[in-house]
Amino acid sequence: MRKIILLLVLSLLVISCKEETQEKFFTKYDETTELAENKKHKSKRMQFKLIQSKYLDMNDVFAPFNKELSSFSEEEYNTLKPLILEQNIPTIQASISSGKLTYEKLTLFYLYRIRKFESDSTKSLNSIIALNPNVLEEARKKDKEKGANSEYSIYGMPILLKDNINTNNMPTTAGAIALVENKNTENAFIVDRLRENGALILGKVNLSEWAYFFCSGCPLGYSAVGGQTLNPYGRRVFETGGSSAGSGVTVAANFAVAAVGTETSGSITSPSSQNSVVGLKPTIGVLSRSGIVPISSTLDTPGPMTKNVVDNTIFMNAMLGYDKNDAASVKKDFDFSLSDATLKGKRFGVLKGLLNDSIYKASVEKIKNAGGILVELDPKQANFSGFLTLLNIDMKHDLPKYLANDADKKVQVTSVKDVTIFNRKDSVLRFPYGQQLFDGIVKDSTTLEQLEIVKNNLNSEGKKYLQGLYNENLDVILSINNYHSGVSAVAKYPTLTVPMGYKVSGEPISLTFVGKPFTERNLLQLGYAFEQLTRVRKLPKGYE
Repeated sequence: MRKIILLLVLSLLVISCKEETQEKFFTKYDETTELAENKKHKSKRMQFKLIQSKYLDMNDVFAPFNKELSSFSEEEYNTLKPLILEQNIPTIQASISSGKLTYEKLTLFYLYRIRKFESDSTKSLNSIIALNPNVLEEARKKDKEKGANSEYSIYGMPILLKDNINTNNMPTTAGAIALVENKNTENAFIVDRLRENGALILGKVNLSEWAYFFCSGCPLGYSAVGGQTLNPYGRRVFETGGSSAGSGVTVAANFAVAAVGTETSGSITSPSSQNSVVGLKPTIGVLSRSGIVPISSTLDTPGPMTKNVVDNTIFMNAMLGYDKNDAASVKKDFDFSLSDATLKGKRFGVLKGLLNDSIYKASVEKIKNAGGILVELDPKQANFSGFLTLLNIDMKHDLPKYLANDADKKVQVTSVKDVTIFNRKDSVLRFPYGQQLFDGIVKDSTTLEQLEIVKNNLNSEGKKYLQGLYNENLDVILSINNYHSGVSAVAKYPTLTVPMGYKVSGEPISLTFVGKPFTERNLLQLGYAFEQLTRVRKLPKGYE
């Protein structure tokens, strides 16, 4: 009996030692020097109070993959690089069809790459909040069932989601401590569509907390859950854009094939531009918003963020579908073929005020030399007063609906006011930059009847502004980054950003195509033709 007890004790000691000696890839580092350096940054929003998350332990996030990753070597990672890095979906699918690659190896590659960079204190981007614990098992299943799969398919492609999009096996936090118990939810409609089309949901990415409608003047890409997201083209130097910061950063750094972002006003176009990726903000209603933490039921939409236009087209198509639970959802068929994409003979609205930007000017000249017709525009400033009121009152009413109908019942907060009260119990952890915008929502006494007047006025002003420009019989209007995201938002016009170069500093800059409602096909075709003409996107240095 003593021998049995001794053996049990020894076994327990061995197990305990194994657990204690198990390698931890992620350790907190002293960020004092980095923070001191950023205090000198010319942009107040880049003067960070913290970088690393005070909540998240990435060792726990990666725990389900320790065994598989232990047998995935650096040599194998380097062998797979040419097949995956910067490659588009058709090329990756062709490598899988030819037997050079599998969906499992593709997924392992991304998991290894994320851990490799995110565990390095000189390269970490604080971009990942959660990983799907079942993703490798799902990838193996895709390998067994792939059959004669199309090269232009999302099937088997590892995709990342902004962490305000519900999934049934990962928390959905919107970056907020108040939502860390938001674990038991149904998939958002677009997640079901992606899964139906065979996509692998790799995980969730960091974002500007509450989609950057929480604190005023705070850093883009910061959340209490995920910490400070950083731009791979200039860590702590360039802003990430917001609020879909993690979506832009992870696509730029090749941490997944693509990522989903969401936009109310600029939250796809801004991080796409700042991270040199292609971002499409569709017309409201083209993609479902069900199961997504809201700001505004009037203006919110998800959208695809990718390394190239081909992938954006494939990804967009995989999320389409009419959602009876979304009042804005439309029944509409889209043909996203890029086969007849051309710039020749197309009429481009060029904004005179932007021609002082040398990269914009050079880009429109390239379009002209390729046969595009340039029409210079000099629009007057429009009046968009009431925009903040629209966001305030929409969120005041829309967030409680999400919390009641789409959130885990363990979530204790039921309103914006509840969140502000919850946060005050630990301001250092929960809102180090303040919660001014949430406080403003609580104080705003605008009625729903008054809100309708504000909405109608904004929509009317936005349409008048853009329709006035389109009176020149244009195919598209050309802007920079998210410069015209606000007017596009209130008018409900779609936008597409495509990389157009890099400033002398190395900061990315994008050409933004502003289209008429439901002209996503036209935007993608023009974006594709421009992309093929210029081919400027490059991997961020140090992330090759």
